[in-house]
Amino acid sequence: MTQRSSGDAQLNAQVHWAEFDPIAYVQHNYSVLQAEDAEILHLIRDHFVDHFRKQGGGPVSGIDVGAGANLYPALAMMPWCEEITLFERSPANVKYLASQVDAYDTNWDQFWGALCEHEAYGSLGADPRERFRKVVHVEEGDLFGLARYEGRWSMGTMFFVAESMTTDYDEFTLGVERFLRALAPGAPFAAAFMEHSKGYHAGEHFFPACDVGESEVRASLEAFARDFKVQRLESEAEVRDGYSGMIVAYGWRRNSDADIPIR
Repeated sequence: MTQRSSGDAQLNAQVHWAEFDPIAYVQHNYSVLQAEDAEILHLIRDHFVDHFRKQGGGPVSGIDVGAGANLYPALAMMPWCEEITLFERSPANVKYLASQVDAYDTNWDQFWGALCEHEAYGSLGADPRERFRKVVHVEEGDLFGLARYEGRWSMGTMFFVAESMTTDYDEFTLGVERFLRALAPGAPFAAAFMEHSKGYHAGEHFFPACDVGESEVRASLEAFARDFKVQRLESEAEVRDGYSGMIVAYGWRRNSDADIPIR
């Protein structure tokens, strides 16, 4: 059952994000390309390729909200972006991301390789690090502070963030809203969620999660997204204990939600 707001909820502001260990997190989750991430990469790659093939346009600005210690959402946006903002709250993760901009670690090559199965990525050349260095910058900030940037970015990603920062359902939905409101009308987006997560470790420290499934993800998107899909991954392999699967959502920012008050 989804955990709704309650007096004993652990809120995002109460979490010690400085204790997040990005090195341990990358080692556990991204040292090798796991089946779940390969499936995600194929889905979002095809979504972005399809969008820009039909709509044209570019170069554009992109944002990865709550980038954490994960580079592959930025890599997925890179062919079409003149700038990509890695927006992250944890000082430890900000430091990790900054260390990757000039020349990211070799473990990320396998993720780029999965993307390069489509020529839109392969056409960037043998080593994408030069382009990554040129277009990517890191910005420290709170997801909930994105309200001041409404409509700024032309494409966006948010991976394992809104449900992985709080136990509070209202904060989860507000996090999704903040992400989508930061995108321009018609912007393509992709987001991923841990299904029914009970929380997780990043190194020695435990971090909270909000228990959500496909219906909650879909409900959080409906007011701000159009023509979107919510898809549970086919892969059943578990990258850690304490969740039941992964969910990917992708689509486009609505052209208007003027009747919805900003929270």
